[in-house]
Amino acid sequence: MSRDRDVEVALAAVRQAARACRAVQREMDPHTLQKRDKSPVTVADFASQALVARALLEALPDDPLVGEEDAADLRDVANAARLEQVHARVASVAEAASPDDVLRWIDRGCSDATGPRYWVLDPVDGTKGFLRGEQYAVALALLVEGEVELAVLGCPNLPWEPSAAEPVGVAFVAVRGGGARALPLFGDGPAREVRVSTGADPAALRVCESVESGHSDHDASAEVVRRLGIEAAPVRLDSQAKYGVVARGEAELYLRLPTRPGYQEKVWDHAAGALVVQEAGGVVTDVDGRPLDFHHGRTLAQNRGVVVSHGPCHAQVLEVLRALNI
Repeated sequence: MSRDRDVEVALAAVRQAARACRAVQREMDPHTLQKRDKSPVTVADFASQALVARALLEALPDDPLVGEEDAADLRDVANAARLEQVHARVASVAEAASPDDVLRWIDRGCSDATGPRYWVLDPVDGTKGFLRGEQYAVALALLVEGEVELAVLGCPNLPWEPSAAEPVGVAFVAVRGGGARALPLFGDGPAREVRVSTGADPAALRVCESVESGHSDHDASAEVVRRLGIEAAPVRLDSQAKYGVVARGEAELYLRLPTRPGYQEKVWDHAAGALVVQEAGGVVTDVDGRPLDFHHGRTLAQNRGVVVSHGPCHAQVLEVLRALNI
């Protein structure tokens, strides 16, 4: 089945959201709301989700959306100024949008992660990186019967050329069975195929991990690196940009190791990035070697942690994790 129409809609939506996020980051309003789990949420999170939801509603009105955010806090009169900021950012794209439209679009992301077909969105993956002016991503994936079939991963601050600081902005697009490619996130340009690294020397492996120690056990990662004989220290960056870095061969290993018992990863933190890496030739499992299972609602309830690699080292990494009882 062709996914051309879905890709067209998803890519346009992510590009629109990424432009809004870039504008907000350049303004760098340091004030954020705080969600019930104490994580920050910015004007960009809300505006991005509203714009993606609007685009999907217009083009694919029957498709549910599972998003990270909801509009409950914005409906609080105490946050009227924040709603005004979000509305202004959305209205710069959707001129006729009212504040009620914006709230309604955001709340389209409150769908259950069930049904034969639905979209999963992280409107600003890596909010703390966003607030630092560093890496973040707009991550959108289409799930059909619980399998990720399509992904668009927009990385506004990731350089187009790994060896050059400018220009920035990469959109990774993957379709199950159709490979992965990269396009400029901002502006026009030809697509290029992305493939994982072919490096086989364990000592030369390049590792990336989360900046935030609350997202991944850095001490455990360091011990894995030591036991594998990897010479370089892990590079830390925020968001699913790490998946993009592995997919295009800039790193061979991404570790997201459990920080506490019972924690369940959120589907929107991995759906898009996982497919991009897999279609680029890489391998994605949990720390027990099981494929990521997206059949259980909004969390990866049957998985622990995430291990992403270019392939050749994967079994050895899992063996080390077992030896460390992780």
